[in-house]
Amino acid sequence: MIYHENMKEFKRLPNLEYRSREYLTPKEVRSLLKAAQNYGRNRVRNYALVLLMFRHGLRLSEAINLRWDAISFADREIFVQRLKGSDSSVHPLVDDEIEALEELRALEDDDVYVFIGERGQRLTSASVQRLITRLGKKAKLTVKVHPHQLRHACGYFLINKGESTRAVQDFLGHRNIMHTERYTKYNANRFRNIDWSFDD
Repeated sequence: MIYHENMKEFKRLPNLEYRSREYLTPKEVRSLLKAAQNYGRNRVRNYALVLLMFRHGLRLSEAINLRWDAISFADREIFVQRLKGSDSSVHPLVDDEIEALEELRALEDDDVYVFIGERGQRLTSASVQRLITRLGKKAKLTVKVHPHQLRHACGYFLINKGESTRAVQDFLGHRNIMHTERYTKYNANRFRNIDWSFDD
């Protein structure tokens, strides 16, 4: 941030002033998850938070508002309530997510929100911001990490796995496919078959 003397306030600079890219690679996500498993007193919660934010492309607001009644352990599904005008959807839960959520559920008395703090109230945006930034430092990532990068990491991961743009659009809840198409630009696999040898 920069301080404007005449405005008497701090103004946030564009994202490019802070970092070169707005997504995390799969290796960086793995490092972040490992850091979450080994950081602080709420390791089970921290790990589940990072895992679900990545796997389901959750915005910070969607993560802190996630409720236990959105999760069906019997059906192995999660209802993803999208905010900011995006389309909600139902996603499957895989084994490691079920395990992480069951472990977290056993530790919590709260019957409403999934991710709560030490005082028994749901996590705030500021607390998650601080946590993700600390985990990024703990993981020794070279990029400065913020929560929304996990949503972008999800789109990046799915496109690089060969999922169609339309499928990723539905998964992330984008109403405008142009918001999804950005991830195709991050797909380095498009260029891996380029022949860089010189012709004789």
